[in-house]
Amino acid sequence: MAVPVLTAVTGARWETDLVSSLEHSPIDLSVVRRCVDLPDLLAAATSGQASAVVLSADLRRLDRDAVARLSAAGVAVIGVVNPGDEPGTERLNALGVHQVVPADASPDVLAAAVSTAIETAHAGPDEQARDGHVLADPSADLPVIEPRDEVPEPPAIPPGTGKLVAVWGPTGAPGRTSLAVNLASEAAELGVRTLLADADVYGGVVAQSLGLLEEAPGVAAACRAANAGRLNTEGLLRHARAITPKLLVLTGISRPERWVELRTSALDVVWHEVRSVAELTVVDLGFCLEQDEELSFDTAAPRRNGATLVTLEQADTVLAVGSADPVGLQRLVRGLAQLRETIPGVSPLVVVNGVRKAPVGGGNPERQIRDALYKHAGVDNVITVPYDRAAYDAALAQGRALFEVSPNSAARRAIRELAGQLAGVQTNPKKRRSRRRAAARPVPVPEPGVDEAPSSKAS
Repeated sequence: MAVPVLTAVTGARWETDLVSSLEHSPIDLSVVRRCVDLPDLLAAATSGQASAVVLSADLRRLDRDAVARLSAAGVAVIGVVNPGDEPGTERLNALGVHQVVPADASPDVLAAAVSTAIETAHAGPDEQARDGHVLADPSADLPVIEPRDEVPEPPAIPPGTGKLVAVWGPTGAPGRTSLAVNLASEAAELGVRTLLADADVYGGVVAQSLGLLEEAPGVAAACRAANAGRLNTEGLLRHARAITPKLLVLTGISRPERWVELRTSALDVVWHEVRSVAELTVVDLGFCLEQDEELSFDTAAPRRNGATLVTLEQADTVLAVGSADPVGLQRLVRGLAQLRETIPGVSPLVVVNGVRKAPVGGGNPERQIRDALYKHAGVDNVITVPYDRAAYDAALAQGRALFEVSPNSAARRAIRELAGQLAGVQTNPKKRRSRRRAAARPVPVPEPGVDEAPSSKAS
């Protein structure tokens, strides 16, 4: 049985020769449709007409999201470039097309490329297709935001070795953003090159928390560059704001309705690049983990929660944040169950915010919280952050981190210790406590009538 193939190389002088080579290939390929543009190609691919598509590098509006949609439809993608067109080959590779042949390739070479692409596509789900089919939307034609002139210094870390930490928590404002902002700030203060990213598609406020009222969201701009196949380490640095020499920030979307700009196929690339930019990347995420778009639409639909899901899947460490009150703990228990069901194999590190006696009752709220989470969620390792409303209010009012406005805050000390743990940096908490105890030790006072001169024993 012939393998059905689509083509999308309109305008090329060699299109007819390419179709003829496909028809005469040794593995019996059949060109079932010659698509005139990208929308025509996507419509044909999603209808199940073909197993592969041969497209040219200069196909109008071709981007990473379109390649992801083709892969999600089960269609293998093969690129064709003019002979010697290295930039075209590099662009297709950046978009996720890894089988690229020259236009004058022989039927045998074409057949081998099509066979390899089909085998690769059928080997397992492509990472770039996790967002499923995405409907066309006006943001697809948005230009890439021009970056700033000032570019932070390139990182001096081995490429791809950075650690990605996802900060997630259930609904109810458990303190995800506060933890993410202060965690990244403390890691930078410890000398670790850190990047803080806002990927909350419902109400990200990282920029406001740090006093950055910028209308050009860094994460969305980076996603658009990635979708166009133009994102690299230098480009990512251009979209980031340098808060301190060790802290970079990728701000989030300015309005919740712009969530569609954070495509999962593009975020895959962004999170891959940040590992070469920062030793530690902290990502603030939205609360929702639902994947029920197919229940609301009878056709392909965008995934609003795709940004959260793809980040959780790629993260080296997931922090599950809850608030220290009966309602917040109940939401955390249910959220942990949903998280484990949605992301198989995840082992989150649980952080409980705002720990105090009043909402919990009893003499030891930390122990009661740990006992409750162990009993109802099977969590045996809980990190608690003490309640310190005055310090958080002061930090929020000034657009600063806790260590800048209240260095002795109990909440700040707990977050600093967590930052050191995640970054692999010793914070020396015992040494600091010993110094405080030494300073508090009373100075011996000589008894009346005792000679203060050195004794014979001392000599």
